Amino acid sequence: MQEVKRHLRSGYILNEYRIEKPIGGGGFSLVYLAYHIATKAKVVIKEYCPEDQCQRLPGSRVMPLSEDKLPLYRMGIKYFFDEASALAKVNHPNIVRVSNIFRDNNTVYMVMDYDEGTDLRWHIKRHPTMFSEKFLRTVFPQLLLGLRELHNQGLLHLDIKPSNILLRSHCRPLLLDFGAVQHYMIGSQTSWNPTRTPCFAPIEQHEKGNLGPWTDIYAIGASMYSCISGKPPPPAPERVENDRLLPFGKNLARRYSKQILQAIDWALQIQAGDRPQSVDEYLDSCWRQEVQLLAERAAASRRQGLRLPRSKGRSPL
Repeated sequence: MQEVKRHLRSGYILNEYRIEKPIGGGGFSLVYLAYHIATKAKVVIKEYCPEDQCQRLPGSRVMPLSEDKLPLYRMGIKYFFDEASALAKVNHPNIVRVSNIFRDNNTVYMVMDYDEGTDLRWHIKRHPTMFSEKFLRTVFPQLLLGLRELHNQGLLHLDIKPSNILLRSHCRPLLLDFGAVQHYMIGSQTSWNPTRTPCFAPIEQHEKGNLGPWTDIYAIGASMYSCISGKPPPPAPERVENDRLLPFGKNLARRYSKQILQAIDWALQIQAGDRPQSVDEYLDSCWRQEVQLLAERAAASRRQGLRLPRSKGRSPL
């Protein structure tokens, strides 16, 4: 029997795109660098292809491994398509843009812009000493504004961490990797999502608790903590047993303002109800000046008819 690789081959023509090479993927999807044939623009394409449910046949078609896998595979395709459609409605300069969704090869593909930069994890590893307060005040308010737009569309990211924060020129952050994204409704129980990164996931992601904006805000706090400490906070279950983390920054008062340290403390509260319940609440209490400055800059750009260029480079995995 002919052995067929799991990835699409380089040079494969997929809809309007030519595949250049695979650049990543996990248990549920494969990710490719590609370009749009007509415009030559580079893109990133994510293909729904759960390795424990399906296989690729000669000719590139994807099929369930067996008849009993078919219902689960079809359900996954619908979920992937619905979430990609929801993400396509999010239009914000700090959220990676979904430009196309289509079906082919008996599966679904999501096309995203290709942006240049290096992720925050790379910067933390390269510069393990403390980042400046100016850096925190530059990056995280922008990131929170993008996250607010995501939440306004009824979506939770659920896997925010330094490796999913791309830093472009002038420290313009871009939130990447929506493999764990999930719909939610305030006031209703949101189903548990098993996808998590332990040190950046709050206790409700470990214990099947109620997920909401407060869940993503914890991950933002953990990412800020990593910038200051050079490492992530302990996993939430360990903190429940014996929390030695908060109040954070007792020895950092000379380097950082009380406002910044309290913002990190608030986001990293163990219990969901003790954290900000929305991005708006968090921005208004801790980042008001930065948000006002960003709004003024955006208004000035609109008056001058300027538009910040979208850069190209590292993929939104």
